[in-house]
Amino acid sequence: MAGRELVRGRLGAVSAASPLAVAAGIEALANGGNAVDAAIAAQAVLTVVMPEACGLGGDALLLVNDGRTVTAVNGTGAAAAGATEAATDGGASVTVPGLPQAWTETSSRWGRLPLREVLAAAIALAEQGAAASAATVAAANAQRERLVRGGAGEWAWLTAAPGDLVRQPILAQSLGAIAADGDRAFYAGAYADAIAGAVARTGGHLAGTDLAQHATPVLTPISVAWSGQTVHVQPPMSQGVLLALALSAIEEGSFSGGSAADLVALIGAVFTHRDDVAEGTALLERPLGSAPATPGSGPRAYLHTAGVATADQHGMVVSSLVSVFDDFGSAVFVPEGGFVLNNRAGGFTSGHNAFRPGSRPVHTLAPAMTTTASSTTALATPGADGQVQTLLQVLCRVRDGRSLSDAITAPRWRCEDGQVLVEDDHCEIGDLSDHGCDVQILPAGDDRFGAVVCAGVDDDGPFCIADHRRGTACEAA
Repeated sequence: MAGRELVRGRLGAVSAASPLAVAAGIEALANGGNAVDAAIAAQAVLTVVMPEACGLGGDALLLVNDGRTVTAVNGTGAAAAGATEAATDGGASVTVPGLPQAWTETSSRWGRLPLREVLAAAIALAEQGAAASAATVAAANAQRERLVRGGAGEWAWLTAAPGDLVRQPILAQSLGAIAADGDRAFYAGAYADAIAGAVARTGGHLAGTDLAQHATPVLTPISVAWSGQTVHVQPPMSQGVLLALALSAIEEGSFSGGSAADLVALIGAVFTHRDDVAEGTALLERPLGSAPATPGSGPRAYLHTAGVATADQHGMVVSSLVSVFDDFGSAVFVPEGGFVLNNRAGGFTSGHNAFRPGSRPVHTLAPAMTTTASSTTALATPGADGQVQTLLQVLCRVRDGRSLSDAITAPRWRCEDGQVLVEDDHCEIGDLSDHGCDVQILPAGDDRFGAVVCAGVDDDGPFCIADHRRGTACEAA
């Protein structure tokens, strides 16, 4: 398949997981906003139309290039201070939601428009209704038992059919409260009490004090040299450092990136260090060992998240991801807020990433950004452990001379639970099998291969690209 066309504009560009989100971002730019305003506007719409992937009860990770400096915003939260265990479902799987404060923190630092204007499109969609996508309806039907158990039995998504207009007036009120009063409307008072109550009803220990004490780290990204440019990733507790580790191994010559089999072996070696993500830049100094005996083992099978990438005429670029982790997160519903809560505590594993009350688990969200003296490009994709793998393939293809649009469109593989999943139009299926990989061939475009959003600026101005996978879209103005 030929690459999707790179789209250029004058004011800016937006690439996102939904056309409605793209439209909100473009509207923010047209109203005098910048790339940060556009990113938040698009993310907010995603919380309305893609609740299986993201929401007010979830998280956001952003990389912001203001034209001079790249900064990482860590909009994730910690496990409850009073928690005794971490689960993958229900109240014990919930960590403090980070998205609302990530919005206010990012907006106050870089935004041009007041938050009430930035969130207006999302509020209107929630009030007036948006057409239900087939993907969201299918996810709601698949997770119906969990959602009912979590208190969402009366939620409009459980009775929606594809194309139905889904109105969410309570969610509109929640978004409106944040638009009017900032994140304090969410982390204290009635909303905080409602969140704590929903968690308690479903076996968790998240308390109002956990929400009140939440803070959003704003940090320096991890940056590595790559093929004449610099690649920036989120610092811990994002596992973006694993992408930096893989790129550095190729750049230094300790691993080859010449074939899919080479990269699969590299991913196998890199993911043996997933529990060591907290080491950050120090991890890059450690020798990268050999791949596991079974190529492709290590990465796990999680999926849902949604991406937003934006750029504006002044050189500001944002790479971001929003997520509730699994489909509908923990499935714990907050009826007073109209949203479900994340199950990010399911990200705790062992070693340095073992569960500890009040700590953040290693986070799969791993947006990336590349910079040169004359350009900045934001790249992000859903797919949990597949995020690092997809971005590695895209960056290697660009290094090898492919255009950015072709690199995004090209067939992909994904290591998952000891297998190597491969799109059926990939030209290296036989080679992967010959190297001992347990290959599973899937239809091209399967959700498990991610959905890259891309936006940036270069000497010719803002540009964007949208993957052909899932429902991604892009537009420039």
